[in-house]
Amino acid sequence: MNLAEGVQIVSFGILAVMMLGAALGVVLLNQIVYSAFLLGGVFMSISGLYILLNADFVAAAQILIYVGAVNVLILFAIMLVNKKEEFKPVRNRWIRQGATALVCVGLLALLSTMVLATPWAVDTTTVNASSTIIQIGKHFFSDFLLPFELASVLLLMAMVGAIILARRDFIPERKATTTEVETALTLPERPRELSGS
Repeated sequence: MNLAEGVQIVSFGILAVMMLGAALGVVLLNQIVYSAFLLGGVFMSISGLYILLNADFVAAAQILIYVGAVNVLILFAIMLVNKKEEFKPVRNRWIRQGATALVCVGLLALLSTMVLATPWAVDTTTVNASSTIIQIGKHFFSDFLLPFELASVLLLMAMVGAIILARRDFIPERKATTTEVETALTLPERPRELSGS
């Protein structure tokens, strides 16, 4: 093992410990703001793992999109809502906790089986050290142009829906009078000066 492999193994160990610790903090902490900040730590650790895999574009996209947009949006939503809800004890809570634990153990068993059954040997003689951004750009605007545009339209629809849901609280509710109800179902009349000419 040379120096480069040793640095990669140590970096992988540090990033893995950071990611697992931050992920446990996201799940186990009671303060939701701390959980959101630790989620940013998870995203940054994942981008470090992408850098170790020579996926420079995916690492930059991970930081720009997830840390810079999604995590900041989650933090804004948490800080704007600031809703405090009292804890209410639930009857038969142990059934839910048992079902959750069973699902988690099943997922852990499936993922462990996949990790142990996958051949992880990599041929390092054909590693391309050049940047992958040009190839990704070519694929985005040739082979995957339609899914790329559909994803942008879907994100636009989600943003418009979020704005409508957020603005709904500011629209005052006004009771309609009987004349408004009657005139709402009729067509508006043409102005008098336009109808004579």
